[in-house]
Amino acid sequence: MEKIIEKLKDYVPYVAATIVMLAVGILLTLLICHIIRKALSKSRLDPSLVAFLVRVIQVVCFTLVAMASLSRLGVSTTGLVAFFSAGLAAVALALKDNISDLASGIIILFTRPFVTGDYIVFGSYEGFVQKIDLIQTRLKTYEGTDVIIPNSKVTGNEINNYTARPEMRVKVNVPVSYLSDIDKTKSVLLETVRSAPSILTDDAHAPAVRLDKFGESSLDFFILCWCSFDKYWDTYFYLTEAIKKALDKNGIQIPYNQLDLHIVDDKSRSTGSLG
Repeated sequence: MEKIIEKLKDYVPYVAATIVMLAVGILLTLLICHIIRKALSKSRLDPSLVAFLVRVIQVVCFTLVAMASLSRLGVSTTGLVAFFSAGLAAVALALKDNISDLASGIIILFTRPFVTGDYIVFGSYEGFVQKIDLIQTRLKTYEGTDVIIPNSKVTGNEINNYTARPEMRVKVNVPVSYLSDIDKTKSVLLETVRSAPSILTDDAHAPAVRLDKFGESSLDFFILCWCSFDKYWDTYFYLTEAIKKALDKNGIQIPYNQLDLHIVDDKSRSTGSLG
């Protein structure tokens, strides 16, 4: 017992020093991560990428602190490294189906085809990006539902990012009767689109009205104008209603689908007898 007590007395300073080293290492790691997170949050990096980088730095620092503490106690780190390597290999084998999602998540975070807050459409999914994790991406739809998609499905599809640019083009198709005057129709439609309160009117985004094609029962015009992304639906619905009112006011009809039948009475056709 006396020998054990003597041995414990010899190890107490090492244990105490190790505990102090571990505590200081943890505090320094948390402080470093806090400083890095605060510095990166002021940059133009996506918040999801900032969280990923801070998490990686935190894991690396904690690992180094733990290895240094164990080495201070005289524990061989070579065996631990081999043990953790074998453990990581086993985990990677068990999660092999998620490796592609992980790789896709890293690609998304660093190539930035979209960032948090963007409105994207890919495949059958669309919505505002709420969060980008290493394994999955979370979207919020216009209906208010959350959609969670594996990152491999995101990178495996064509992505349409509607908020990559600050402005969007609004296109409204307008069919009118063939009896309508083309110049008058264009003038009425152009005046209507210019009355929209949220459209852009600079030279690069000037509104336009064009005759698109001769439809089966109508002259098909379309209106083109530009607005900011957050005003897209307001502008679209405003124009849809305002166009109908303007056409009615000016006596320009929007025709129904119709089919003209011409009956020909061919009296010269003779009927023969079948015999």
